[in-house]
Amino acid sequence: MRTVLVVGVIIVALVLGKIFLFAKPDKGKGGKSSGKSSASAVIPVNVYVISKETINNQIFASGTIMPNEEVDLKSEGTGRLIKLDIQEGATVTKGQLIGKINDRELKAQLQKVIYNQDLAKKIEARQKKLLNVEAINLEDYDVTTTNIQVLDAEREVIETQIARTEIRAPFTGKIGLKNISEGAYLVPGTSVVTIVQSNPVKIDFTVPEKYSSSIRPGNSIGFSLDGDGTDHWAKVIAVEPKVDEALRTLKIRAMAQNPGGRFVPGMFVKVEVSLSATDNAIMIPTEAIVPVLKGKKVYVVKNGKAEEKMVVTGLRTDKKIQIIDGIQLGDSLITSGIIALRSGISVKVN
Repeated sequence: MRTVLVVGVIIVALVLGKIFLFAKPDKGKGGKSSGKSSASAVIPVNVYVISKETINNQIFASGTIMPNEEVDLKSEGTGRLIKLDIQEGATVTKGQLIGKINDRELKAQLQKVIYNQDLAKKIEARQKKLLNVEAINLEDYDVTTTNIQVLDAEREVIETQIARTEIRAPFTGKIGLKNISEGAYLVPGTSVVTIVQSNPVKIDFTVPEKYSSSIRPGNSIGFSLDGDGTDHWAKVIAVEPKVDEALRTLKIRAMAQNPGGRFVPGMFVKVEVSLSATDNAIMIPTEAIVPVLKGKKVYVVKNGKAEEKMVVTGLRTDKKIQIIDGIQLGDSLITSGIIALRSGISVKVN
């Protein structure tokens, strides 16, 4: 009897629980729920009305200052260095003697050739007179003249070898830190010192390939040093004839005067290239752009709802970006609450 009573109590408890704990919500007309669904929620947004603008077409890039000329002077000859006439950091002029290798043996060989030349010329003069009176045959005279020519060639070879014992500045520039000292034994290719010419200087930078037809030698560019807001100017002197296949960029070289030595080779610079202005451009705030897998999209307001538009972008400034295709003039572009948006959701313009 007790068991039956317990089972009855459990059944009553389950019935009451279903009635009170799992009761259905009130319904309005037609049996639909009286509460608003999430799909009908209205999101407040800010909009930007699309209009035409005139923009200055500018390219910003990172560049590096390069010396106008730079060379690592190396020995051409072999022997002991008997003279190194340089002061580190000093300026040298073109043709100035910097180093000298011992050339006593070569000079002795040159003197020997000079003596033989003098003798050969005297013999040739006497044989010429004898040849005129047919006292000697032409063959003997040809041997003498050939001997003179051979001695001339030997002399030129030795003089070239002596010239290789001299290390001279190929252009006017500033001496770097020396790599050797007097008394060192040099072989061809031994590095002696570096010379750098830094007035003027070159500025190397790269731009995207789409600007390859917009930059030409003779164009002016602006640049500034890192940490220095002063504007400086340079002129484009050369454009790389091919685009880098890996980076899809084009290398540009400009030249700037540097009389005070303010620009040191190797410095980083910020480059600004001004191209022709673009009229009737569509510019929108950058925060309105939503990157997606297939490109970029924006949201516009149409009939009180958000509508998704795929766009093609162009130039970019610090706050805005150009839209080439995808939206039209007069469209109301949504610029806030973009994360919560999806196409078709109701929006309210603040």
